[in-house]
Amino acid sequence: MTLPDIPFLQFSLWDRPLQDWLLAIALLLGGMALLRGALGIVRSRLADPQSTGARLGVRSVAGALVHSSRALLLGLPLILPASAVLAVSATVASWLGSLAVIAIVVQAGIWGNALLGAWAADYRRRHGEEMGGARVTTLNAMLFVARLILFSVVALLALDNIPGVNVTALVASLGIGGIAVALALQNILADLFASLTITLDKPFVIGDFIIVGEFLGVVEHVGLKTTRIRSLGGEQLVFANNDLLSSRIRNYGRMQERRVAFQFGVLYQTTADQLAAIPEQVRALMGELEQVRLDRVHFKNFGDSSLNFEVVYYVADPDYTLYMDKQEAINLALVRRLAAMGVGFAYPTRTIHLAGGTRLVTAPPPGAGDDQPGGHGPSDAPAGERGGEADGGPSPRPGGGARPTDAI
Repeated sequence: MTLPDIPFLQFSLWDRPLQDWLLAIALLLGGMALLRGALGIVRSRLADPQSTGARLGVRSVAGALVHSSRALLLGLPLILPASAVLAVSATVASWLGSLAVIAIVVQAGIWGNALLGAWAADYRRRHGEEMGGARVTTLNAMLFVARLILFSVVALLALDNIPGVNVTALVASLGIGGIAVALALQNILADLFASLTITLDKPFVIGDFIIVGEFLGVVEHVGLKTTRIRSLGGEQLVFANNDLLSSRIRNYGRMQERRVAFQFGVLYQTTADQLAAIPEQVRALMGELEQVRLDRVHFKNFGDSSLNFEVVYYVADPDYTLYMDKQEAINLALVRRLAAMGVGFAYPTRTIHLAGGTRLVTAPPPGAGDDQPGGHGPSDAPAGERGGEADGGPSPRPGGGARPTDAI
């Protein structure tokens, strides 16, 4: 008995015999089954680079494409030969063709996303030891932008293949609506683009100690709208990204070495020979310290009650605690060496000559020097973290002793 002689196969469904429907379904399902089996065989021989960490190459790219392939999406174009068996109308054929194209476009988007993931995995593997907060943030931002562009293109192509949809008018309407939304959300969008600028340009990264105006602390988090900084007092400071980029930022995290300038004053009774010997004493004591490089030492000027010297040196490590340890060692060594020379540190003194030859010598009460210019006052941050004069500074601190005036 031949196939057309089977009575029930001649049953008509939507003006087509049942045998045509069965043939179309067999063609569609059989093609999908063969495609699924082929993908399974190839997947067993090609590993996914994102799971294995394989180096990016031809084989790993093929593996990424195969493992991200979807049998349903790749099999949907088989609906075109199946519809040809049914001899559907032109309208139905147009819709089925659009469906097939959309399936291919979506699959292409999935392939592109898989390649981006494979590239990111390879980048992380190659820079594993160097992946700091800055690179991780930059990589994630680049992936986000690339995927946003990719899926935007996929969406536009898919819409363009739907009969009756005018993509040009849609894009134009979205442009007009986008302008209105941008005007309403301009502050949020400004912070969003500022976040992208921080991520790509990296004026600072997580973990950097920065000063913004009168605020200072360690960067903890860089978000889409705000950046959070942990201050020395322990509280969290929150800055809008746009405001942060509009400010002057001092980044101590990029400091390679710390420059320190300080002054000290000696008594006016010090002789010229003693004054000439003091710079040599300073050079000698600096040479005994590790991680310290002397830049210069000079007899700088004549103060109101002291002969002032200025010392500039560099600490090889930017760590603030190390700087303070070195400054303390320098101060103690100065006290010992000047005492051995018979040189005393200056203190605020005022001499008044009266008629008749009487001379009165007055001095401020203890602690009064703390209120004079150059003295240390209360502060949330050490002088070295706040910075000071670039080369020089206020007059020496009344009361004597070595006083750092700069630590940049």
